[in-house]
Amino acid sequence: MEFWTVVQVLILGAVEGLTEFLPVSSTGHQIIVADLLGFGGERAMAFNIIIQLGAILAVVWEFRPKIFEIVTGLTTQRNAQRFTLNLLIGFLPAVVLGVLFADKIHEYLFNPITVAVALVVGGIVMLWAEQREHVVHVEHVDDMRWSDALKVGFAQCLAMIPGTSRSGSTIIGGLLFGLSRKVATEYSFFLAMPTMVGAAVYSGYKYRDLFQASDLPVFALGFVTAFIFAMIAVRGLLKFIANHSYAVFAWYRIAFGLLILATWGFGWVNWTAAAAS
Repeated sequence: MEFWTVVQVLILGAVEGLTEFLPVSSTGHQIIVADLLGFGGERAMAFNIIIQLGAILAVVWEFRPKIFEIVTGLTTQRNAQRFTLNLLIGFLPAVVLGVLFADKIHEYLFNPITVAVALVVGGIVMLWAEQREHVVHVEHVDDMRWSDALKVGFAQCLAMIPGTSRSGSTIIGGLLFGLSRKVATEYSFFLAMPTMVGAAVYSGYKYRDLFQASDLPVFALGFVTAFIFAMIAVRGLLKFIANHSYAVFAWYRIAFGLLILATWGFGWVNWTAAAAS
């Protein structure tokens, strides 16, 4: 593996891990960073599928006690059954809309300028959501109703637009729909599991010809890097939300998006359509 390839893999793996579960858009960051690093083409498409699996494994590991509790109690415990049903309901809108529109969205919207606009708009929405009065009717993730799950599931579909952020859509959507900050964040993490695994399996099968044995070292390094940094991000976010709002992420999104638009508008960076995330 060439030195520059190692550098690219480490940077992109770290970006994926750090941003996947923060409300800042991992897809958007991957598009922009990959564009700057010149990491594109079919190899990048396969690579991104692998590092997303590394990131989701970090969440599975972090929440393994809850997952074990749900799996073992699925046949006997009402809470486990309701929680599983809520995950399936929340996951369904992304499945339907993803199958219908994913290819078109990928063809027309996966570029740095779309990402920059979505970052700014999403940041403004986050600020508005944080400043409005929160009316909370769900204080624990096990108390969510099927209607709560469905609403958050539709909010998650906004993340099909690169730069919007899957976690940002579900967390802010959850806050707007009456979930507490802790519940919205936890449900976002759990909803990411079937959503991301499903997307990875679908993409992996669709683009199966892109996976080459010679790329195994690249994929392995990216997978491990994404796992490590995703673990750091998940634990850090759970501690952060205990005493802070999401406003800091909103301002980051706005500043980063405006920076990209400024470099494009003044011709400082020749942004091009990046490869898939």
